Amino acid sequence: MRFWAFALAVAAFTAPSLAAAPPCAGDIEIGNAHIMRVEKNGVLVMTDGRALKLEGIRIPVGPQDHAPQAIADRAFAELENLAKGRELDARAVWPKEDRYDRVRSQIFSRDGTWLQLVLLQKGLARVGLLPDRGECNRELYAAEAEARKAGLGLWADPAYAPRSAEQLGPDIGTFQIVVGRVARALANQQGGVFLNFGADWKRDFTVSISADDVKTFKTMGVDPLNYEGKLIRVRGVVQPLGGPAIAVGNPKQIELLQ
Repeated sequence: MRFWAFALAVAAFTAPSLAAAPPCAGDIEIGNAHIMRVEKNGVLVMTDGRALKLEGIRIPVGPQDHAPQAIADRAFAELENLAKGRELDARAVWPKEDRYDRVRSQIFSRDGTWLQLVLLQKGLARVGLLPDRGECNRELYAAEAEARKAGLGLWADPAYAPRSAEQLGPDIGTFQIVVGRVARALANQQGGVFLNFGADWKRDFTVSISADDVKTFKTMGVDPLNYEGKLIRVRGVVQPLGGPAIAVGNPKQIELLQ
């Protein structure tokens, strides 16, 4: 009886971190991962040499964001405080690794603290979903919105303010959040879709969706042509395509604002 009482006590003690993780985060891929160091790009390196990538967010990187280094330093210090020397649970859904063999994870401490959520709530990260993943997008977007509304962390600096479609000229090569109304949604002969935010695609902002990604949209019940006339928030690295453009591969990368 004493053995079973002890076992139940241990289970009760360890249960909170397991129960706290939302279903969207997936199953534990690596449990009790001991973090030896945190790299400047936000990757967590374990004592056995394996690496964890915080999926779904982007931490600030200072001048590469056309922003002050001090904000990036604050984010790095917070992540170190949350992770270095600690044992964490890495949860993952498919595809679980990136091309550098880093495990793409939603990461939780043993007391149930969700690292991505903490960084977003403090304004020390932005949501940055990738085309092939989008788990927990609602929770991540909500946490970001809370910090943005309160002007916390990076949201207090104009460098990180969401852009309008007309403001993107100087932002080529940087990750930006853009808010605007889709003036026209056009399909090309290859099956791709362009969401144009102005009358002149050679100058105005565009969201591009490849033919393969259009199939992904439709598999998820979204026809990208239906974005026409809609007010949206979209994010990604701004690239030149006539005018500035962001490529999107997953409808979870687009927030409808109406």
